[in-house]
Amino acid sequence: MRGHFRYSVWDPLLIISQILAIQAIFYVSLGVWIFLTDTISGYSQSLDQIFLHKAINVKDLHGRCLAGSYLLNSLCCSLALWYFVQRTKLCLDFTVTTHLIHLVLCWWYSSSFPSTFSWWLLNIICVTIMCVCGEFLCMRTEMKAIPLSMGVKTDL
Repeated sequence: MRGHFRYSVWDPLLIISQILAIQAIFYVSLGVWIFLTDTISGYSQSLDQIFLHKAINVKDLHGRCLAGSYLLNSLCCSLALWYFVQRTKLCLDFTVTTHLIHLVLCWWYSSSFPSTFSWWLLNIICVTIMCVCGEFLCMRTEMKAIPLSMGVKTDL
């Protein structure tokens, strides 16, 4: 344990379970946010809103509501990173893994590679928000665990 804050052991089962947990939270919270925005705006729910890259269009109200759902989802997923991963230096890895899996599923669902600029821009912004907020939360927790004073009192 010399030179490390925490003892780390290669545990593939832990890593896979963390990936699955983050991915599940990604889709559940995204579904909840889309459901809420669709209910408020009066649009019908569909899996296309999650997996079809052409659904994200910032030119109409529905596309902007959908983009807002993705952005709010990034904040929820950063909380999931904080709870499940708890390591600042692993936030980027789990964030990119989550969005790469989402890319593959979108590609499979729509049978075409995502080619719209708005989809790519939104996902880059979501990766940034999820990673930075997750790192911020994890860093605050990691810094709390480090005592800043040794409890030595000096009489001056």
